[in-house]
Amino acid sequence: MHRSGLPLAALLGVTSLLLAACGAELTADSDQAAPPPVSDTPPPPPAQTDVYAHTRAGMLSPAMEGVRNLVYVPNSQDDTVSVIDPNTFEVIDTFPGGDEPQHVVPSYDLKTLYVTADMVPAGTLTPIDPKTGKPGEPIQVQDPYNLYFTPDGSSAIVVAEAYKRLDFYDPRTWEQQQSLSIPECAGINHMDFSADGKIALVTCEFANRMIVLDVEAREHVRTFDLHQVPNGMPQDSRLAPDGETFYVADMHANGIYLFDGQATHQKGFVPTGEGAHGIYFSRDSQRAFIANRGEGSVTVLDTATHQPIDKWHIPGGGSPDMGAVSADGTQLWLAGRYDSEVYVFDTRTGELLARIPVGNGPTD
Repeated sequence: MHRSGLPLAALLGVTSLLLAACGAELTADSDQAAPPPVSDTPPPPPAQTDVYAHTRAGMLSPAMEGVRNLVYVPNSQDDTVSVIDPNTFEVIDTFPGGDEPQHVVPSYDLKTLYVTADMVPAGTLTPIDPKTGKPGEPIQVQDPYNLYFTPDGSSAIVVAEAYKRLDFYDPRTWEQQQSLSIPECAGINHMDFSADGKIALVTCEFANRMIVLDVEAREHVRTFDLHQVPNGMPQDSRLAPDGETFYVADMHANGIYLFDGQATHQKGFVPTGEGAHGIYFSRDSQRAFIANRGEGSVTVLDTATHQPIDKWHIPGGGSPDMGAVSADGTQLWLAGRYDSEVYVFDTRTGELLARIPVGNGPTD
């Protein structure tokens, strides 16, 4: 589920575009005319980088001018997309989304939204015009479970889950450029990029492992087997605001793995709740929201310490899956995978603002 009207990098999910420029060089104050003597004391470290510094509330890309403020929800069991007016919390349109739609993903230039539908052996990308909210003619692409774009925008990366592949396409013509087979990554799923855009950390849902992709070389360079539980099922992969940590949600381990920002080693594991699935960040970058699908809750993490500080429960239970934070940062939208509904939380209080009925099997 993606909300149109988000900042550029929040929509793209390309963290390398979010790298904030470093502040001015730090110098020592001195009343002396001559430079102070050399000291063995190291200079203070530069201000911490925030890779999401340009996704604050109201920092919209010019490409958003004229875009309708709507929420799109793919319903995987109904083969439809529900369109919600976020001002009224009402479904205002429903249209075909292909065979088993999974995600709604913005293009690199933000001019198109794509509904990924991955029923094998075929598959489609259904374009949506964000200015009208209407779908166009589906594009035939094999098994697009998920869709990403390289940090420079030169390639679209189709995650062909059933075939254990990453397929690279020209995002303008949709002609295939390259196909990378990764047979050890069963259930290839979600990914995010390092702050410099050089690597991507990719989840293998059915193999209980992670792989690392060299983005420029388009090569699989490392594999991490996960050991928290023997039957782990890693889901979302997201770079934390510090640019030095990846979060990986595992719905069988019931928490998030921590990896370093270049995905060279695992740093730890943080329990969050049963069925940890989707990961989202507040607009001020100070908190992370972890959707716990198995227990109907959202765990709130302090991104400075990577530790839980709060938990929001859905009254009566639910199945929060994937979603997005609103452009103004005040709402967290999550699909209720097994309950045919969408949840809207107030990010300031954790209050559940709405449960919106949609189709069957709503996903991202």
